[in-house]
Amino acid sequence: MIYKILLVSMVSFVSFGAYAQLKSNTLAHTTLGITGGVNWNNINGKTATGSTLDNKIKPGFNAGINVNIPISSGFYLQPGVEYRQKGSEWSNGAKVTLSYIDIPVNFIYKPALGTGNVLLGFGPYVGFGINGKVQGANNTERKVIFSNTYSASEAADLQFKKIDAGANFMAGYEFRNKLSVALKAQLGLININPDMDIPNDETRYRNTGFGLSLGYRL
Repeated sequence: MIYKILLVSMVSFVSFGAYAQLKSNTLAHTTLGITGGVNWNNINGKTATGSTLDNKIKPGFNAGINVNIPISSGFYLQPGVEYRQKGSEWSNGAKVTLSYIDIPVNFIYKPALGTGNVLLGFGPYVGFGINGKVQGANNTERKVIFSNTYSASEAADLQFKKIDAGANFMAGYEFRNKLSVALKAQLGLININPDMDIPNDETRYRNTGFGLSLGYRL
């Protein structure tokens, strides 16, 4: 499973960063950061018959904390925890909101530029669905159930797998006063549609998104 590979990678990155920090006394100090911003999300993929989903982008927000662990001059390992809204607007006008706790582990490069630093980063993430809802075009609401296997008894509710996983990308700038602004993108790499016992089912749902984030290093 892709998300298991990503989890192993994340643990390896964190272990390497901690080891590198212990081995060097000449690097910058470990710092704590807080972030928050707005993101625009979609659920891309295919329907049961293999047709491409015709969804629209839906706005959400994110907030979290992270730790910059120096591993070399200008290079950092950045594990974190984020609350992130994902989802999509279906072609029938229904709006799907999915809330996740994401655990990203990014590799950050911070070269100096002007009075601050450019921010460039990438890395894996694993997300855990915690709640969600579907708001219909006529203002009706349905629940979202997180389950790995489709349940016929919960057919009235929209169902997704609990685990999401993929890759993060970011580019931004950190000012001398430790404020930062960054453009971020997230690419889901696993199918979040629950397993269904349907012959020739081609349903594939993947979270994607991008956004603008503000941050501050303590």
